[in-house]
Amino acid sequence: MIIICFLLFYLAIKKGFEPLLLIPIGFGGLLANIPIANMASDHGMLGIIYNMGIANEFFPLLIFMGVGAMTDFGPLLANPKTALLGGAAQFGIFGSLVGAVVLSQYLPGIDFTLQQSAAISIIGGADGPTSIFIASALAPELLGAIAVAAYSYMALVPVIQPPIMRALTTVEERKRRMKSTRKVSKLEKIIFPIVVIVLTLLILPDAAPLIGALCFGNFAKESGVVDRLSDTMQNALINVVTIFLGLGVGSKLASEQFLVAETLGIMAIGLLAFAAGTAMGVIMAKLMNLVSSKENQINPLIGAAGVSAVPMAARVVSKEGQQYDE
Repeated sequence: MIIICFLLFYLAIKKGFEPLLLIPIGFGGLLANIPIANMASDHGMLGIIYNMGIANEFFPLLIFMGVGAMTDFGPLLANPKTALLGGAAQFGIFGSLVGAVVLSQYLPGIDFTLQQSAAISIIGGADGPTSIFIASALAPELLGAIAVAAYSYMALVPVIQPPIMRALTTVEERKRRMKSTRKVSKLEKIIFPIVVIVLTLLILPDAAPLIGALCFGNFAKESGVVDRLSDTMQNALINVVTIFLGLGVGSKLASEQFLVAETLGIMAIGLLAFAAGTAMGVIMAKLMNLVSSKENQINPLIGAAGVSAVPMAARVVSKEGQQYDE
């Protein structure tokens, strides 16, 4: 496990893969595996951090608050059909749920319950805070493996996504330029998070904690009258919580919990799910083009940005598209 923690340090420092997340997770795992110190016990430093913000699902909510404050929903409001790309990219969640159940049925040494399979499946969404939130509620015993898998694949977006994007698109499609979208008014941006909250209350109230935190952060930003609060959520708050979140997740990287057959299964399922989500986003963009006029065609590369690995996926898509921009 100490070697695995050093590998996380290498990916973060040498390769620049999500260092803000991998460094605290890796260091937390290092501390959790120090013999006799018992730092991951309920009364140890890491155990206290875990219980005060991960076991009760509080830290992911604060992360979502900061993400909301950093997000500009203007492009989505200007071109609402692109929301379908995000929906299609979540196919990886359902694919990984099926994969976890299949592994439990046919591979010896792996026996995931339905709740554990559901927690593992969230890796397919490529969203670290959501993976932690769901795993804490459904399968806390698998939290370390699920969190490491989710954040590892988020960090490896620049490696995983480009080959899939190229395989599913032609050179002509990658060169396609999209027309400029309309300018979204400030009023629209203010109303949007309120509308999302109302729809959540009516349709999916169980999702209210995460979506509510996201919308609150975005509403504070777009209101334009609480810049100090918005700036705190975007910077100081999310940075402090990221430190605690990483150390808390690292506390679950104790060898007796991580070095088991189930962990390898989780990593394999997560990789396939992430790849499937990327592929489905691109395929959905191509299908949308089939029913759209020539003037409203979209570059199918942006379908890969539908996975929840923000903002890394968007940067990768932008970089890939610029390579073919003439």
